[in-house]
Amino acid sequence: MLSIIKEKILEQPSRMITYAEFIELALYHPQFGYYMKPVEKIGRKGDFITTSNISDIYGRQLAKWFFKLKEKHQLPAAVCEIGGGNGRFAWSFIDEWRHLSNEALNYTIVETSPYHRERQKDLITFENGIQQVESIENIRPFEGFIFSNELFDALPVHVIKRQEGELYEVMVAFENDQLIERAVPLKNQEILMFLEKSKMNIYEKQRIEIPLMMEELIRKIANVLIRGMVVTVDYGYSDQEWMEPIHRDGSLRGYYKHEQFNQVLLHPGEMDITSHVHFDSLIRLGEENGLSFVSKERQDEFLISIGILKELEDHYDPNPFSEVSRRNRAIRSLILPSGISTYFHAIVQQKGI
Repeated sequence: MLSIIKEKILEQPSRMITYAEFIELALYHPQFGYYMKPVEKIGRKGDFITTSNISDIYGRQLAKWFFKLKEKHQLPAAVCEIGGGNGRFAWSFIDEWRHLSNEALNYTIVETSPYHRERQKDLITFENGIQQVESIENIRPFEGFIFSNELFDALPVHVIKRQEGELYEVMVAFENDQLIERAVPLKNQEILMFLEKSKMNIYEKQRIEIPLMMEELIRKIANVLIRGMVVTVDYGYSDQEWMEPIHRDGSLRGYYKHEQFNQVLLHPGEMDITSHVHFDSLIRLGEENGLSFVSKERQDEFLISIGILKELEDHYDPNPFSEVSRRNRAIRSLILPSGISTYFHAIVQQKGI
């Protein structure tokens, strides 16, 4: 992977590429990109864990919630999950739906990774309305429920900083057989427009990621959705939080074997690269493209609001080693103040409702 990135850099007249170009290659190169290679990434044997993979309860709870929304708003029984990972969320959602309704569910997973498509097939039988596609545009037009978990944090981002009163874009170069950073005066008009619309005033020595690809993805989602709900679960900051001194170095991180790396230029293609989502901009871009904002809640608050506490009330077993007790512990891990959910938010948007 390093040689491919080096070649890309040396092809440029400036001998530099943007961080977005680097991340695109490191994560999504068709053969050697991190997400595209046949290597386990999610879970204990991988590099990270997602909240939707902690327990089947996550997918089952959202299935119950969507079932109520479908009845209330007369929506089709159709779900699109963008970035299905190992398929565990989809499997639990589909299985719970079959307990809730005799109506056939159409469930589409949008998945670009060949490896993850194969892992999903280990759990799910793709037939009778259950399908995989490589692009969200393949489902146009769509009515129903669109869901993603830790999708936007994996999009390529540009990196900028303010130094001696001027804005610079941080680029990636190659020198002495390694990848290095170089700062050049910021000239990218799309980045300047993003800053203007978000009204973000980058302060001296602050470094921050700019998610230009987020707008493209939101536009695609809005274009294919005719009527329905969009739920985005991810970690991120509001514009006000981005301005806090604790975030002055940005949020770009690498994860390898559950260990965090601040130097994301190390081990390209071998580790996950993420950055925190600009929540206010995600909401704003949704509104600009026809997705009306409904709510933004911390994930534990969201799960409580859609009824997860009822699962604890209805199921109790004094045996701590039983399946029910393990399930209840998983529920508590999703809603306790010290649990993983406090790091995530659920943003709900809608169209045509």
